[in-house]
Amino acid sequence: MSQKIRQVGGSPQPVPEHLITGHPPVGDERLIGGDTGLAAVMARARMVSRSNAPVLLFGETGTGKEIIARAVHEDSTFRHGPFRRVNCGAIAPELIDSELFGHEQGAFTGAVARRKGWFEQADGGTLFLDEVGELPPAAQVRLLRVVQDGEVVRVGGERPVRVNIRIVAATHRDLPSMVEAQTFRDDLYYR
Repeated sequence: MSQKIRQVGGSPQPVPEHLITGHPPVGDERLIGGDTGLAAVMARARMVSRSNAPVLLFGETGTGKEIIARAVHEDSTFRHGPFRRVNCGAIAPELIDSELFGHEQGAFTGAVARRKGWFEQADGGTLFLDEVGELPPAAQVRLLRVVQDGEVVRVGGERPVRVNIRIVAATHRDLPSMVEAQTFRDDLYYR
């Protein structure tokens, strides 16, 4: 099959074969339209994948935000690390801190052992925070700290744990309106 070329940033670049065929090298998702209707989206994904900046994806439920997040991961410097995904809207509010940041043994009833949270589990790779707009305000503050400092503190812990991760977040919510209504932190949104 002949190699397809796309013009991105002034120089022609080959489109990865898995994006043309719809068969990514990792996972079982299929990208249909990666070389036609979604070409502009994939060009943007390639562009942002070259930086280490956090990425925020907007789109309705079922539009393939996770597939785009995985494409960003696979074309980034974090591609050799893990790709972890967590649905922020599916975590009970009382468990968010433990799930995202981990906990120390004895931090609360039932914490019988130290547990690494999603941020530590994704160390060296990408953490995909799906439905980030569902996070309660207190968790947004702690997420902002991780984005700014690259460190997490486990529940019941005293020392920060350094993490080197790429954060890709997604939501179907209208975050600018939520910022206006003060239900989503503006400093987190802009970071």
